[in-house]
Amino acid sequence: MTAHQELEEQESAEPKPGEAQPASETGTIDYAREYEAMKDKYLRLFAEFENFRRRTQKESFEFIVSANCRLMAKLTEVLDNFNLAFDPKHKAEKLEDFEKGIRLIHNKLKEILSEEGLEEINPVGAEFDPNFHEALMHQPSDTVPENRIIEAYQKGYKVKSKILKHAKVIVSKGKQNG
Repeated sequence: MTAHQELEEQESAEPKPGEAQPASETGTIDYAREYEAMKDKYLRLFAEFENFRRRTQKESFEFIVSANCRLMAKLTEVLDNFNLAFDPKHKAEKLEDFEKGIRLIHNKLKEILSEEGLEEINPVGAEFDPNFHEALMHQPSDTVPENRIIEAYQKGYKVKSKILKHAKVIVSKGKQNG
């Protein structure tokens, strides 16, 4: 008989909570035996839960690693292109050719990040929102209304609704009185 079959046999022989309990020879319920049975059941359930928790944690970690590996594999293309750009054998004769190559690499990097859900926050002209923007300064403006963004010093980035980096902006104070 296997250990699993023995366990099932023991569990079927044990009374369920709420069922009539076997009386001892004296006609009273054996609370010590019932306590031990419930304690054993609790410990088994607790062990099952701990195993489930560990397994779920491991699967979650493996999922994150897998997603990171997929992104890293895509980014190695960009790294390879940078290596080619800086390789002396492929040295561009003109600065314009080198700049063109760097722009192609930049566009490839932006494309990969965009495919992964990265969005730029470039709020020029929008109303200032501290959830998306970080105000570096306020300055008067005759052309831009108060609390609107005059200039984005640095773009911000988000993935879905999660802000990765706030846009650093200059905010209008509106028209300055005389």
